[in-house]
Formats: sequence, structure tokens, C-alpha cells
Amino acid sequence: MLTCKDDFATTFDSYPEMIHFHESLSKGTVWRRCKVKDLHVEPLDASSALCTTPSAFVPGTSEDAVADTVENLGLALRVGGDLYPLRTTAYKTLLDRAKISGTALPKLKKAELAAVLNACLAVHSSDALLLVRDEKVSATHSGDVRDYSVLPIDELLHTLEKKMDARFPGYHFENGYCDHAYTSGCWTFPDQKEDMLGTYAKTLQTKGMGTMAAKLVPGIRFLTSDTGVASAKVSAMLMGTQHPIHIGSCISVDHRLQRKVEDFDKELDQLFAQSAESYEKYLEGFAEKEIFPELKIMLESGKRSREIRDTLGIPIRATLVWKFYFFKEKYLSLRCETRLTYFDGRSVFTLKTLNLDSENMILKKAKYFSKKARAKNQNFYIQGSKIYTFEKNSAICENSYTVPEEIIKIRTFKIDNI
Repeated sequence: MLTCKDDFATTFDSYPEMIHFHESLSKGTVWRRCKVKDLHVEPLDASSALCTTPSAFVPGTSEDAVADTVENLGLALRVGGDLYPLRTTAYKTLLDRAKISGTALPKLKKAELAAVLNACLAVHSSDALLLVRDEKVSATHSGDVRDYSVLPIDELLHTLEKKMDARFPGYHFENGYCDHAYTSGCWTFPDQKEDMLGTYAKTLQTKGMGTMAAKLVPGIRFLTSDTGVASAKVSAMLMGTQHPIHIGSCISVDHRLQRKVEDFDKELDQLFAQSAESYEKYLEGFAEKEIFPELKIMLESGKRSREIRDTLGIPIRATLVWKFYFFKEKYLSLRCETRLTYFDGRSVFTLKTLNLDSENMILKKAKYFSKKARAKNQNFYIQGSKIYTFEKNSAICENSYTVPEEIIKIRTFKIDNI
């Protein structure tokens, strides 16, 4: 398909193919700044004399480009002594420059629409920024540097490539797409699958979705537009399914406020930051907001460390222990024990359990292990040859002088006659 046509679209099977295309596109692109009042719209429909005189347009304009415009938007734009066909993608931004809108406008004849646009364009003294690409004007952006910022697509792609080289060696280009409205591309990170999706994949396995978990691979989707359709953005994705899944946040750099490719570079750092780093920042922010102000007051008032720790309720010791047991080589019982110890000797203990059929990783409940269905509000865990059930939100007391069965009313019962 000819690139001058409004419905032109292409796909890319390799990144070299995609970057080469956009480097060539950038070289052939002209960004032209002018006054809005100097824009003059002319009809270019089948009744216009211009449709049969391609020589009236700027050098390099083909008969195909003129004929395609006649079939689509049906308008041309004169800037100074130069005449360009107008692409459909430029229509909205042209209305924005004229500061008009309405559903009646497309119903007007092309000559009438051109007259309305010209009357409105003539009263504005602001600047316009034209995107001239593939033989037509593709957009008429605001010429104010604060309103529209040019972010060359090839430079955005090179920036993204460098970031992936540094953070995700072994990344794989999946596919790319481009038309006159926007450009997109997808990459996957197969070498980082275990690190990034290990926990998520195991969760799917516990729900009997192991096949789906095996297909999933982390990746990103890049999207941008030079015609005002979209900002430059990158989204974290899960690939491998029929429809990619958006996960986490999306970074976005608008084509305005004098934003540059360097801003896109900085935003990528935020997207690619490790979750541990994000969590650390959250804790730092929490401490600065909730703890430091009160700490400062107590220090200034002469409080001792014992009083400060007791007042703020800060644990002086925290432990987390995972334990697991197999029963009859079939059932896996996981226990997560956490304990916070405070300065006054107070201790808070919690117990979470997860019980699985290890053959298919399906979650099991206490009732599966007994002929008598256990109450729904009971948890359980396996230790040795015994299964213990206990009320939710209860926990085992570890004091040596206390019998656990008396504290949480543990019931033992047989499993397979053991």
C-alpha cells in the first residue's frame, strides 16, 4: 500500500525493520511553524479544479496523494505559497486551531466547510505547527512550545532500546505496528520470567491454571502518536494469552509543556524500577510522615529511648518463619509464622496456613480430611501425622508453660486411620 494513502498501515516482524522505517520517516518529515491566520483551506473534492491539477501542490505531491484526499477528507491547506493535501488525521487539530466544533460541520459541502474554517482561522493570531509527512499535512498542532512538544518516534524507540539492553538482556521483539495515527510495539522478557512472575505463576498453579502460567511471559507495550491521538507511553504487560494483560502502572509523557525525549528516559526508569525499591520508598515516605515528626517532638522534650519506643509502638524485633510438612507424600501444608516483639515484652504472634494437594496444587480445606465437615471459620495445618484445626485469627501460644491445646482449643482427628 502507498504510504501517502490515509488508510496506510504496516506491521513489523523485527525491531531492525521497525527502527529503520521510523528513521526514514523522521528524515522525510517536515515540522513547519506559521501563524494560524496564515492558514487557508481549499476544497479538494471531485468538483474542485485542484483534483485534476497535481502541479498546483508542492513539489513531490503525487497524483495518488491528491486522488486519495479527494476520496477522504476532501480538503487542501495553503500556507504562504505552498499547497498541501490534508490528511484525515489533521481534521481534529485543524478544528482546534479554528476553535470550532460540531456535528454539523461534516455535513457541509467541502466549499462551505472550507469557507467556515477560513473565517475562523483568520481571527486568530496564535502560532500553528504543521506536521507534513508522506505528501500531506497530517496534523496542525498549536505552535506554542508549551502546548505541543515534538517527540521523534525513532528517538523514543532508541531510548527504549537502551533501557531494555541495560535492564532486560535477552529481551525479544514480538511485533510492531504503524499507521498515520499512531505507532506501537511489543517486547517480552523471557530471561526474567522466573524473577518477575515466579510468585504469580505459582498462584495460578494453585488454582489449577498451570497451563496458563506456563504460557505467561512479562513484557511491555510502547505506544505513541505524532498526530495528537496519544502521548508517548509504555505499559507493563503479561504476554502469552490471546489478549495481553495490563499489569501495574503505565508511564506517559504528553506532547506538551516542553517535554523532551529525556523526560521519556526518566519515566522509563520509574516503570522498570524493582518492586522492592518501590516498597522501600513507601516505607521511607510513611516514616517521614507518621514517625519522624512525633519522634522529633519527643527528642526535643528530653524523652529517653525506652519511652520513645514504647510511645511510638515500634517493635524492637520482628521474625518471619516459613514451615512446611508433607503428609503421606500427597498433601503439602505451609505455615507462615510472624512475631513482633515490643520493648515492654509484649509479643504479637500470627499464623497463616496454606494447604495443598501437591499433585495438582489445588487448595484443600479441613473438611476434606475428615468425614465430619469442619466449621467454615476454622483453619488447619498438618504437623507430622496430625492435623490441627483452630479458629481464624487465633494463634499458637509459644510460652513453655502453656499447653497449646488449651489456648486455641485444638482438635486432633484421624486422617486415613492414622
